[in-house]
Amino acid sequence: MSVTLTDPKYYEVVEATWPTAAKRTIGPVTLREGQGGGSRVSAASVDGAASVSEIETAEQAMRAMGQDCLFMIRDGQDDLDAQLAARGYVVKDPVNLWVCPIEKLTDLEIPRVTTFALWSPLEIQREIWISGGIGPERQAIMERAVGPKAALLARYDDKPAGAGFVAVHDGVAMVHALEILAHQRRRGMGVWMMRQAAFWAAENGAQEMAVLCTKENAGANGLYASLGMTNCGQYHYRHLPSGA
Repeated sequence: MSVTLTDPKYYEVVEATWPTAAKRTIGPVTLREGQGGGSRVSAASVDGAASVSEIETAEQAMRAMGQDCLFMIRDGQDDLDAQLAARGYVVKDPVNLWVCPIEKLTDLEIPRVTTFALWSPLEIQREIWISGGIGPERQAIMERAVGPKAALLARYDDKPAGAGFVAVHDGVAMVHALEILAHQRRRGMGVWMMRQAAFWAAENGAQEMAVLCTKENAGANGLYASLGMTNCGQYHYRHLPSGA
């Protein structure tokens, strides 16, 4: 399977399955209003090249929204990366894209009552997310997503173990907000949750599974590699430190 993050399809999948609250364009710059939902829904992006005045106007608009000056740098945007670095922007959160055909994750039967996929989320799922720093602002992103979506729940020894979110766009199911309770880790829950997401996604028209993961999260990257997923590219952010 040949997949790269230079393919705009996967950015469209990210946008559709983890949507911003609002967006608008200033020339080649797309601004996003994240409402506290994190970098992925707040970062501006650039199509093509942006002039100094367009970057400055975007910065003013981001500040007016009460947001940091933050840009997503996609694979291949070396000129934009250098342009922002020259303005004092620093790298933040390099991210890997992991992808695989859905059948890679549907070849084993999930043990009974180990995982579930449902919508809307149960209160225990919301509590698990909150314990992992996925608060109301990020949970609101899940509510905004349209199309097929599900909240994942894992159980171990008849007790809650983890929660996650999966949604489908254009034949790709993307998993977000995968969180395992600290005392339930190292028990294979992440594996079964990804497999549950795949079984659910196959029933909802998906042919591929995808997930994003910060490069520094060695445990999660190891999980996706162990499942036979392929690291197909990366993007990162650049943000302007306060006072710069």
